[in-house]
Amino acid sequence: MVIADESFHGSDLEIIADRYGIDMNRIVPHASNVNPLGISSLAKQALMDNIDAICSYPDPNYTTLKNAISNYTGASADHLILGNGTSELIRLVFKILAPKKTMIIGPTYSEYGKAAKQTGSDIHTYMLKESDGFELDPQQLASALDASFDLLVICNPNNPTGKAIPKNKLEQIITDCQSKGILVTVDETYVEFVDQIDLISAVSLTDTYKNLIVFRGISKFFSSPGLRLGYAITTNPQFLDAASNDKTPWSINSLVSVASVMFSDEHFINLSRTLIQTERNLIYSALSVRKTIKVYKPDANFVLIRLLKEGQTASEVFDYCIKRGIMIRDCTDYEGLGEKYIRFCFLKPEENDNVVNTILEIV
Repeated sequence: MVIADESFHGSDLEIIADRYGIDMNRIVPHASNVNPLGISSLAKQALMDNIDAICSYPDPNYTTLKNAISNYTGASADHLILGNGTSELIRLVFKILAPKKTMIIGPTYSEYGKAAKQTGSDIHTYMLKESDGFELDPQQLASALDASFDLLVICNPNNPTGKAIPKNKLEQIITDCQSKGILVTVDETYVEFVDQIDLISAVSLTDTYKNLIVFRGISKFFSSPGLRLGYAITTNPQFLDAASNDKTPWSINSLVSVASVMFSDEHFINLSRTLIQTERNLIYSALSVRKTIKVYKPDANFVLIRLLKEGQTASEVFDYCIKRGIMIRDCTDYEGLGEKYIRFCFLKPEENDNVVNTILEIV
């Protein structure tokens, strides 16, 4: 068994395979949170037909790519900043805006804290309560924020809790922050997996609120982490101007523009959402009857589970699963959770049946 305080990112398959002496290609990645359908067939064909695009420099303005994203999201192409993955954009926000005091809603993705720390921002965490099911109350958050804060960071749906904040509640938060001079960033990496995206996404609010920046990418829903595309949507003039001048030229490769047909692949988009919605409901129903675990009803493509059995830890369950070729997420390293929490994402039906049955064997 690995040591108790060691946990792994969903992409650490090579490390895991070496540590446990198993074939990396036989590990089922229930920790990656990536769409199990793989890349869009339209994007795949476009990449195969246009592989020679790698021989040319990309269009420095990325016109084709921005127009594809604009058509997909409804946001103006002029309000888009492209990055080499969402992580680059998160760091770019901290670099450009240099917030002196940042509030991060947790438990959440660690990259926000790392980016804030690198720029010397004074970091505060508004920790959601397990007793509230990790649900956010906008009024309680408002009471914790004052004009001394420069930036509020929200992941919606949140990783690792899987909970989504409805758009009407987000607007309350953004309005309150606007009155206090606080910029709000909303990371929507997982929003395309929710049941009704229009009731959750903050993209449409960017036209009204200049203190809002929304992040999205193609790693998870479009199953293309290797293409490294993230994009920010905002009407914030300071960030738009500075980011346009500050970004490294040609930071996004030529193949991303070729693959941008993924944004118009309605068959892939609808099939993905239907699959995840169906599996999410089945998995929640199957797990929630077990009395030795607490399952938090998910809105995203993964589920968070609290282990209730006395003495049982996340590392023990992780160890049990990985020895059977299943990689789940030990959430011990998430601030605010600890050694009693695991998370796994939804893949194809037979794989989901296997991970649920395997977890139920030990919990």
